[in-house]
Amino acid sequence: MSYSFTATETKTFTLTHAKHLAAKVSADLKRLQRLYGHITDERIAEFEGEVTELLRQGYLGTVTYGFQRNDMWIEPTLRYTAADLAGSGADDDPGRVPPGKDISGAHFHSFLTYSSAWDALTADQRAAVKGRLPLQRVNGSEPAVSNGYFADDKTYSSGGRSL
Repeated sequence: MSYSFTATETKTFTLTHAKHLAAKVSADLKRLQRLYGHITDERIAEFEGEVTELLRQGYLGTVTYGFQRNDMWIEPTLRYTAADLAGSGADDDPGRVPPGKDISGAHFHSFLTYSSAWDALTADQRAAVKGRLPLQRVNGSEPAVSNGYFADDKTYSSGGRSL
């Protein structure tokens, strides 16, 4: 006699999940603000709203917040990459923004890329989504990183997706 067992798990990503992840981004930005200034509460709220909406619809690729000097990202800069989870993922607490970095002569910037689901939309659909976002971005080229790489150190997850 033999036995077999199969388990299937389905997760639906909801607005609540998107808000959970965006709140972690917002907490990181508040720490960045507290340590380095250059970003207002209003701007943090706009970034949180943008991340919430793009995550909810599956259109966020990556988003980077931080400081640039000579058109290159410097520490402290935070990059979030949206991804689907293959299983249960870690949901770290926000934080780990490094204090005491030299930002003299640097300016705060943000850069966002969209997912492949975004690429599948028509121009009219993209315009409709952008019209619902709390801030309007302009086209640009992604800056290089001054030390050549970002270190992966935190994972935020909810509803089968992660940042």
